[in-house]
Amino acid sequence: MSPDRDLPEGVRPVSDALGVIGRDLGLANPSLLARLHAAWPELVGPALATHTEPRSLRDGVLTVAVDAPGWATQLRYLEAELLRRAAEVVGEPVANAVRVTQSGQGPPGLPGKRAPVW
Repeated sequence: MSPDRDLPEGVRPVSDALGVIGRDLGLANPSLLARLHAAWPELVGPALATHTEPRSLRDGVLTVAVDAPGWATQLRYLEAELLRRAAEVVGEPVANAVRVTQSGQGPPGLPGKRAPVW
């Protein structure tokens, strides 16, 4: 159905229903994570972006995967600055905290990398 058409009374777009379900589960708007992912190199710089990847937003926590422990330490050190800059770049508050996980799959972008969880 085209966005230009009006839906029959009582019918809601699937995206609205998914948004409600996501909010009930504590998930952020998927477009927010997509914008964050697109701006990631600008937010963390090219070196850190090569070794990290935003994976999910849930209950105010941004989960970021890293490929080695040293990058996890760097992200934790930059947490407050990252959250401040993310809000500036994305145009709204993104999260209250950062959770760092190690992917164990090599740097993001290499073959065999898991797709991000939206």
